[in-house]
Amino acid sequence: MQQNKKNLNYGIIGNCKSSALINENSAIDWCCLPQFDSPSVFGKILDDKIGGQFKIECDPSFSINQEYFKNTCILVTKFQSKNHEFHLIDFMPRYQKGSSNYYAPPEITRILKLVKGRPSFRVLYDPRLEYALGETKNYVKEDFVVSVVDADHYDTLYLYTDLDKRELLSGAKMILTKDHFMTVSYNEKIELPNTEFIQYEFEMTKVYWLNWCKKTPSFKIYNHEVLRSAMTLKLLTFEKSGAVLAAATTSIPETIGETRNWDYRFCWIRDASMVIKVIAKLGHVKIVENFIRYIIDLIPDKNEKFQIMYGINGEKILTEKTLDHLAGYEGSKPVRVGNAAFFQKQNDIYGILMDVIHYQIEKFSDNKERHEELWTIVKSIVWVVNNNWKLADKGIWEFRNNDQHFTFSKLLCWVAVDRAIKISYLIQGGKSANKWVRLRDEIHRDIMANSWNEEKQSFMQSYGSDHLDASVLLMEYYGFIEAKNPKYVKTVKAIEKELMHEDLLFRYKNEDDFGTPSSSFTVCSFWFINSLYKIGEEKKSKELFDKLLGFSNHLGLFSEDIDFKTKRLLGNFPQAYSHLALIDNAMNFNSVSVGD
Repeated sequence: MQQNKKNLNYGIIGNCKSSALINENSAIDWCCLPQFDSPSVFGKILDDKIGGQFKIECDPSFSINQEYFKNTCILVTKFQSKNHEFHLIDFMPRYQKGSSNYYAPPEITRILKLVKGRPSFRVLYDPRLEYALGETKNYVKEDFVVSVVDADHYDTLYLYTDLDKRELLSGAKMILTKDHFMTVSYNEKIELPNTEFIQYEFEMTKVYWLNWCKKTPSFKIYNHEVLRSAMTLKLLTFEKSGAVLAAATTSIPETIGETRNWDYRFCWIRDASMVIKVIAKLGHVKIVENFIRYIIDLIPDKNEKFQIMYGINGEKILTEKTLDHLAGYEGSKPVRVGNAAFFQKQNDIYGILMDVIHYQIEKFSDNKERHEELWTIVKSIVWVVNNNWKLADKGIWEFRNNDQHFTFSKLLCWVAVDRAIKISYLIQGGKSANKWVRLRDEIHRDIMANSWNEEKQSFMQSYGSDHLDASVLLMEYYGFIEAKNPKYVKTVKAIEKELMHEDLLFRYKNEDDFGTPSSSFTVCSFWFINSLYKIGEEKKSKELFDKLLGFSNHLGLFSEDIDFKTKRLLGNFPQAYSHLALIDNAMNFNSVSVGD
């Protein structure tokens, strides 16, 4: 894996309620508690000076290396010098209690494990609650250190440890002579943690992840990459509601110094549905069921229209605001919380949602009660598509200005009707299918007539435009067109010629609301690699896939974007879209054997 000094070299830990990003130097630079979309308690990633962090610091003689315990989301950072060594083990507890419930408290545990010698270290414990708004004050109590902010909002955070609390808080040099623990908890603990209990939580959390990975299919090649991606997707699921986050962060810019900075701690129906379909292929049925429940809960009325995105608890109003007191990632302002895209009209969401509903009904055909609920949604979606597919919208890339007739949106309207027809045959013998076939064929003819550009020899971003767009590569993926169809092959070649740069792909090159894109949208490169494979260029596809894997960070994680020249990771991190596409690509090069 390529490492870049200025890169998103973070590991992620989590427990399906929240997560934390831990720098390769041991610093927790991003964590929101008690859940993913809560205000940050550590936010150095968005402001070096006031954001707040939790770091273990040693003198420069120590080398630092970081890795995950195999087949887990437990991170170990190793500090080594000639005569001294210790490991920092980080995890957020998650394990089964009782027959089905999981214990996943809003807390982070850090274990200092002595390996040899008597290493000296300092603890830099600097929480800044509520996105660092107001002054966070720390107080040493008998059983814990409590951090308090009482500005616009009141909030508290607790630190439990068997280290000397005053020395820890002052940043004094300490000598490690035995193992110690530090637990950051959003809630005050009723029972004080001790060494034995911390070790128990570590072992139980490790067992949870080992068991989860055991249920995942094994692959002849790229097994490690698939497992890490699958675990990362699992970490981005919010167990309480079934929502799937686009990413764990907000406002990591697509390009340094520019304003393409968004809050991705929400559930985009498009992204989440794609994640669910990939996770379903890996056999993790519970995640699929939870997401379907989340969708059903969002639609109490038959005539209620879908938004493109929702809060992780199903919130429909996601008002966007800026945190002007924060400097931004490497000075890239503004820092945004909330996302104004929630009210945008994007017709593609209907097809993507229908695709995952079809997958659910096809694979789990015995759940008749659930199918009745889903069938109501299916009919509503077809009604909406019938009334809206001819209208312009914002498109997959969420252009904030003029609506256009985007090819991808039309394609997914076709998918919606096509999958509805298939669902009709699965659950009612095709009774409703007959009246929908004409609509499906009409949309197909419309796309073929209006998206194809004879001069460019390619399907285009939108009707009547001369701009190429990586999203049209998905026409084959969704079954709209055969891979060997000459028009699809020519489209792949045209996109390679115009959008490929430095082994990466532009999603498009035309100017949008914020200027011309200057970084590669990671998932688009994966889409292109998949398209090459499908049109028969397997060798070239695999070569590009191997190169792309080399652009991940030191732990095999991907963000939203990659800089063309430096190959540094940019955009929110880790990105669900990127990792689901990685898994899809890896499956091309494998024969899969299902595990226990």
